[in-house]
Amino acid sequence: MTETVSGSTARRGKATRKGLRMARIFTTPGVHPYDELNWERRDVVMTNWRDGSINFEQRGVEFPDFWSVNAANIVTTKYFRGAVGTPQREWSLKQLVDRVVSVYTRTGRENGYFATDEDAEIFDHELKYALVHQVFSFNSPVWFNVGTESSQQVSACFILSVDDTMEAILEWYKEEGVIFKGGSGSGVNLSRIRSSKELLSSGGTASGPVSFMRGADASAGTIKSGGATRRAAKMVVLDVDHPDVAEFIQTKAREEDKIRALRDAGFDMDLGGKDIVSVQYQNANNSVRVSDEFMRAVEADGEFGLRARLSGEVIETVQAKGLFRLMAKAAWECADPGIQYDDTINDWHTSPETGRITASNPCSEYLHLDNSSCNLASINLMKFLVGQNGFDVEKFVKLTELIITAMDISITFADFPTEKITETTRAYRQLGIGYANLGALLMATGHAYDSAGGRSIAAGITSLMTGVAYRRSAELAAAVGPYEGYARNAEAHQRVMRKHAAANDQIRTLDEMDKALHAAATKQWQDCLKLGAKNGYRNAQSSLLAPTGTIGLMMDCDTTGIEPDLALVKFKKLVGGGSMQIVNNTVPKALAKLGYQPEQIEAIVEYIAEHGHVIDAPGLRLEHYEVFDCAMGERAISAMGHVRMMAAVQPFLSGAISKTVNVPESATIEDIEEVYFQGWKMGLKALAIYRDNCKVGQPLSVAKSKETDKAERVEEKTVVVERPVRRRLPKQRPATVTRFSVAGAEGYMTASSYPDDGLGEVFLKLGKQGSTLAGVMDAFSMAISISLQYGVPLETWVDKFTNMRFEPAGMTDDPDIRMATSMMDYIFRRLALDHLPYEKRADLGIFTAAERALQAAGEDPATLHAEEEVARETLAQSAEIERPADPAPTPAARPQVAVIESHQARTADAPLCLTCGTKMRPAGSCYVCEGCGSTSGCS
Repeated sequence: MTETVSGSTARRGKATRKGLRMARIFTTPGVHPYDELNWERRDVVMTNWRDGSINFEQRGVEFPDFWSVNAANIVTTKYFRGAVGTPQREWSLKQLVDRVVSVYTRTGRENGYFATDEDAEIFDHELKYALVHQVFSFNSPVWFNVGTESSQQVSACFILSVDDTMEAILEWYKEEGVIFKGGSGSGVNLSRIRSSKELLSSGGTASGPVSFMRGADASAGTIKSGGATRRAAKMVVLDVDHPDVAEFIQTKAREEDKIRALRDAGFDMDLGGKDIVSVQYQNANNSVRVSDEFMRAVEADGEFGLRARLSGEVIETVQAKGLFRLMAKAAWECADPGIQYDDTINDWHTSPETGRITASNPCSEYLHLDNSSCNLASINLMKFLVGQNGFDVEKFVKLTELIITAMDISITFADFPTEKITETTRAYRQLGIGYANLGALLMATGHAYDSAGGRSIAAGITSLMTGVAYRRSAELAAAVGPYEGYARNAEAHQRVMRKHAAANDQIRTLDEMDKALHAAATKQWQDCLKLGAKNGYRNAQSSLLAPTGTIGLMMDCDTTGIEPDLALVKFKKLVGGGSMQIVNNTVPKALAKLGYQPEQIEAIVEYIAEHGHVIDAPGLRLEHYEVFDCAMGERAISAMGHVRMMAAVQPFLSGAISKTVNVPESATIEDIEEVYFQGWKMGLKALAIYRDNCKVGQPLSVAKSKETDKAERVEEKTVVVERPVRRRLPKQRPATVTRFSVAGAEGYMTASSYPDDGLGEVFLKLGKQGSTLAGVMDAFSMAISISLQYGVPLETWVDKFTNMRFEPAGMTDDPDIRMATSMMDYIFRRLALDHLPYEKRADLGIFTAAERALQAAGEDPATLHAEEEVARETLAQSAEIERPADPAPTPAARPQVAVIESHQARTADAPLCLTCGTKMRPAGSCYVCEGCGSTSGCS
C-alpha cells in the first residue's frame, strides 16, 4: 500500500527521514467516502427493563442504511459525546468519525508521517471509509476521548508494578484508582512483596500480598459502584514460587464458599446484589505465573521450592503436583486462578534488556513491560470474504498497514494516567492489532472451528496480520524513527522476529484459501526481516487478540475475537422497537459453500430456527455437522478444541489471547489439570477456564440428559392413551397462595390440590382487574387447570414453560428461584418445587436452594429426603460404596451442561446486564451485552 519516499536509500538519520506515501484501498479520488453511502435518520430509545420507562432517548440520529439497529444504538448511547438534548450533542456517525480521524490526520501531518498533503488526505479518506463500513474499529477509549476536551486517553490495557515497600503499595492503590476512573483496566504482579512467612526489618512478620489485595479490591469495588463508565477490571498475578502462593490460589474459592452460605441464608448474592459487596476479592481476575521448572516438576511428580522474596533462598519445599492440583481444584470451584506461562512469555519478549514481562492486563492479551499501556484495534474478517471460499489478501494487507500507521500516530498525541506509564509507552510504543469474526469466517467457508483446516486458516490470517504489522513498523522506523528502547534490545527484537518467521514456515496448508494466506504471510515475513535489520522497528509490540466486546457489536460481528459462534440462532433488533429471532447469516453461506441447493438450504435453516441446532436437520450430511459446532448447545466444541485453536495462532502474536475455555459443569478437576498442562505443552502464554455454574449469582438450570429425553420420546410413542376423563376437584380442597415478584412485577398464585395429593388447579392474578393482562392470565389459568384435571402431568407443563424468555425477567424475591427468565418461568418452577417429587425435578433441573448447596458441596441432594435417604444408604452399604476424597460431585449428582436459553444455546452462567437487563454473552474472558453494549471489563 505504501512506501517511503526515500525507498531503499532511507537512512536512520532524522534529517534524511521522509514521510510515507499512501495508496488508496477502498476510496476513489475526488469522491468523499461519505458521499458513496445512503444515510438515514433513526430514533434511538432505550427503555428500563424493570418498568418500561425510558432511560435514554435521542431521535434523528444518522447512520448508513446497512448498519443494524443494534450497532447504531450502541454507538449512539456509548460513543456520541455531548449532553443529550443540547446543540453540542453528536447526532451523526459522520461527526463521531470526523472527530476521531481529524486528530489522527492532523497529528500525522505535524509529525512527519506523510510525504505530502495528498498522502495525508488519502490516509484520512481511507480511515473514514474503513470505519463507517465497519471494516475495523479502534478500542473504546479512542471513541470516548479522542477529539474531546477530556484527556486523550487511547489505551484500554495497562500494566502496573509494585515493590516491597508501603509507599509503593499505596502508590499502586492510587494508580489503579486513576485508571479505573477512566474506564480502563490494569494488571499487576505482587510477587515482589515479601510473604507472610518472612520477617520485616523491625522483626515483625510481614502481612503478605494477599492481605494487601483486600485494600485494592475494596478500592476497585468502590470506584466501580460510583463511576460513570463500566465496572473496574483488574488482574492480580503471583509467581508460583512465592511462599504465599497456596493462600493466593484458594483466596477466591474460600470467598465463593462464603457466597453460597450467605445466599442459602437468604442474602442477595446475585451479580449486582446488595449483599455481594460484603465478599472480598471479587473485582479481580487472579492468575498464577508458572515457570517451566515448575511444570517439569509437575510432569515428573517432583518437588518444587518456594523462595523468599528478598534473599531468593528456598524456605519451603512442596510437591509440585499437589500445588498444581490445588490450582485446578480452585479453578474448578470458582474459575480462579487462571494460569500464565512465564518462560514462554519471556521467550517471545522483544525488549528483555529493559526488563522482564511479569504481568498482563485484566483479560491477559496484553503482556509487556511494567508501567506500560497498549491501545487496540480489531479487524472485521468477514469484510474480506470473497465469494464462497476466497479471502481478499491484498486488501487485508493494505488495511493492516493503514491501521498500524494510525495506531502509532495515536501514541504521539495520547495522554496517559501516570508519568511512568507515559514514559514507558512513548519509549516502546506498544500496539495491539487483532481481529474479530474468525468463527463466522470459518463457518461461512465450510470449515469446522475444531479442525485442521480451520486452524490452518486461523494461523495463516494471524501470521499475515502480524507479519504486515511488523513490516509496516519497520517502514515507520525509516520514516519517523525506531522506538527509543530499540537500540538496547535490537538483537532480542530481531531474534523474536525470526521466531515468528520460523513458526510461519511450520504452517501446513490444506486448501486454496490457506495456501494463499500462507504464501502472502511468508513474503511479508521475508520483507519484515530485511527492513527490520536495516531500519529497526517503530513498535516493540504489534499484535494480540482482544475480546472485542462492544466494538464487535459496533461492527455487527457475529463472533468476537477468536471465539467460535456462540449459537446458530440469535435475536435481531428491529427498527421501531422489538426484535425477531433469526438464524445467523453465516449458516446459509456455509451451506452454499458445502454444495447444498437453495431448497435444501431453506429447509435446513427453518429446522435450525425451530430447534436451535443441526442435529437431524433434513438433508444435512453427518460429516457436515462439525461445521456448525458452537461454543454452547447440543454440539458444543470441546475444551481441547478451544486450546488447539489458541495454540495454532499463538506463535504469530506479539501478545496473547483473551479467551476463556468453557468446560461443562460435569468437568472434573482432572479435566482442568489436563487443560492447564496441555496449554503449557502447546506453547500458550496464558489460559483461563470457566466451568458452567461454578459461581453463585447466575441462574441455574439443568437440561435433561439425552438418555432421559430419548426414553420419554419412546414412551410417548408406545403408550396408548384412552379417551380422557376429567377428574374434578372437590368443593373443599387444600390450597396454597404464593405472592411473588419478578423484576419488580408482582403477582399472586393460588394452587389447589386433590385431597390424595396431586395438583389440580392453578389461578394467577397479574395486572389490574379488568385489564387485558388480567383477562389473559385468567384464561390461561383455566386452560392449565382443566388440562391437569384431564390428566396432563404437571411435569409436562413445567418442561414446556420453564426457560421461556420475555419481560419482565430478572431477580425474584424467592430464595429458591433467585433469577427467572419470565413470569412463566418463575410460576412453573415454583409449582414444580411445591408439587413434584425430587426425582422428577432433578430430571427437569429444578432444585431448592438447599439442594443446590449440597450439589456445590459435592453431596447428593437426595439426602434431604428421608425415605430416599434410607434407600440410598441401604444401597450404598450393600455395594460398599466409598465416597471419593475429592469434592467433585458423583456422576449421579453432577448436572450436565447448564442451559437456560437452550434454543439460543447460551451459557446459563452469563449474567444479566446491570444497565438494561439483557442476558450477556461471553467475549474473551469478559461478558458483553448485546442490548446496550455494556461490558464486564473488556473494551
